[in-house]
Amino acid sequence: MAEVSGAADVSIIIPVLNEEANIRPLVEEITAAMGERSYEILFVDDGSTDTTVKKILELKSSNSRIRVLKLKRNFGKSTAMAAGFDAARGATSITMDGDLQDDPAEIPRFLASRDEGNDIVCGWRAKRNDNIFKRWPSKIYNKMSRRIAGVKIHDMNCGFKAYDTEMARSLNLYGDMHRYTPVLGKMNGAKVSEIAINHRKRIHGKSKYGARRIVRGMLDLMTVGFLFSFLERPLHLFGRIGTLISLVGFGICGYLVTLKYIYGEGIGERPLLMLGVLLITIGVQLFMLGLLGETIVYRSSERRQIQFFGKEL
Repeated sequence: MAEVSGAADVSIIIPVLNEEANIRPLVEEITAAMGERSYEILFVDDGSTDTTVKKILELKSSNSRIRVLKLKRNFGKSTAMAAGFDAARGATSITMDGDLQDDPAEIPRFLASRDEGNDIVCGWRAKRNDNIFKRWPSKIYNKMSRRIAGVKIHDMNCGFKAYDTEMARSLNLYGDMHRYTPVLGKMNGAKVSEIAINHRKRIHGKSKYGARRIVRGMLDLMTVGFLFSFLERPLHLFGRIGTLISLVGFGICGYLVTLKYIYGEGIGERPLLMLGVLLITIGVQLFMLGLLGETIVYRSSERRQIQFFGKEL
């Protein structure tokens, strides 16, 4: 088997969770697709309970291109990807799932797009081979993502992507934020592109996709929309809302003052007075919260640290 020394041009990062039947054929397909190119295959085991790690170590014993990081427990795909980026030796990192639905034969096309100067190249499963319970929620989700996040790609959730490794290390991946790496990358100035790819049916193993992921994805989409629009200018959000609320409060109080000093009506016991004062107070507090956010943004470091919750075997 071909050698790999300390460095490689391409790091193929594969987060895996209970994919024992897919490991060997996946490695064989990657080997065929990469040819003589300098690369490494970096498996990140995210708490598998089957023989996945054993299968990888068996292949590693005869293939020096293979590396494996074993996380201490199931942390989720975002942490697995962050650990992979942190450990990658290649200037370009390819991320793909370990279920054989991503076709390794597409990797050269990703690398060609990277050579054109793109920092993130996203796979687009134009003809997705999944059931309707995956496809339709994904279509709705991707449409909302494009509208809210402002990154015009068709398939935000596809795990088959190519990255500039240094740029990928700057991404703050947590929770389910692995879905939004194009948005996070664009926030860091990355050039994002997309290619249509071949997508295959799952043959072995069980899908990790469930209804809870849809809910989490939508909540994370709201987070990303806020970060994309207001991360570096929180005063633009809180200041606007605070100013609007305060203006409503001043309007109410102005109306009451008019009643008192022009028409001579008593206003001391009117609930409307309390509402006006409350709105002014809330508006000022929101405005100050925006200023506090601006201060935090100014003082915070641009460098995002990635924690690694495991060890290399």
